Amino acid sequence: MGEFDLIARFFKRPPRHAALGIGDDCALLQPAPGTQLAISCDMLVAGRHFFADVSPHKLGHKALAVNLSDLAACGAKPLAFTLALALPEANEPWLAAFAQGLFELADAHDCELIGGDTTAGPLNICITVFGEVPVVQGRSLALLRSGARAGDDLYVSGTLGDARLALDAQQGKLSVPAPVLRAARERLERPTPRVALGLALRGVASAAIDLSDGFMGDLGHILECSRVGASVQVDRLVQCIGCYAEAAPAEHPLGIDLSVEQWRTLALAGGDDYELLFTAPAGQRAAVARAAQTSRTPVHRIGRIDAIAGLRLLDAQGRALEPHDASFDHFA
Repeated sequence: MGEFDLIARFFKRPPRHAALGIGDDCALLQPAPGTQLAISCDMLVAGRHFFADVSPHKLGHKALAVNLSDLAACGAKPLAFTLALALPEANEPWLAAFAQGLFELADAHDCELIGGDTTAGPLNICITVFGEVPVVQGRSLALLRSGARAGDDLYVSGTLGDARLALDAQQGKLSVPAPVLRAARERLERPTPRVALGLALRGVASAAIDLSDGFMGDLGHILECSRVGASVQVDRLVQCIGCYAEAAPAEHPLGIDLSVEQWRTLALAGGDDYELLFTAPAGQRAAVARAAQTSRTPVHRIGRIDAIAGLRLLDAQGRALEPHDASFDHFA
């Protein structure tokens, strides 16, 4: 099977949104009147971003999900994406499962594949995604990292820490029961892009970012871009860990016997959560609750934005905690 046969068999579809899709040197997109294009790109590399035994179906899902998460953080409606794929070999069952996982998520968000590239080489998946953001009276409704203001509430969506738990368990750093590992690994390998929440937060949130490298580092980007500080109630954040609510009661019924510091590490320095971290004025709490309800996404208020620069970590009694590990950095 040659390169162009591979593309035609597994990835070519009739264009829906694009003026011109796969088949020419370039695809053509026509943004709707009164919108801006939001564009993001993410790469998944074998041995760096996923385990060798990950199912191709889940890998197809995650490859697109991490990009849709960027659109969610910008409040952008998904439109289209390109796929650059390096493959060690043209394995037809692998390609069929990968394409199925990819297109199931793409169809769920009405986001079409419009082009890309294939080559032989170590497994590497690079997706560029395009979305639309309304422009109203000359003002973009995009959510940015730079809009947080002193007095704003600080929120996270969904659950944190499960992906880090799966990674640590796979690497032998933690011991957890098999059912817990399966559930945590599902969160690692099939993240849920919070697109509906991002759309619902337009005009409500003041700043947003998706949690890809870990809470500490990603919050740091908002604080730096907005030139503000923050106070975070760490133990409230710990309660957002997916497995914590069941594991925390006495006797640890799930068999997860972690120290307080280990729970805090999962919440603060995890990664691959792909939840939204966002800020909103205190007066928008009802609107945030409506956005959570309409998007069917739980949100948790876990701190506030301060005028004084820096990040302050507080325990359940409001006492200051020591600085914590930084988030993931490929080149640190």
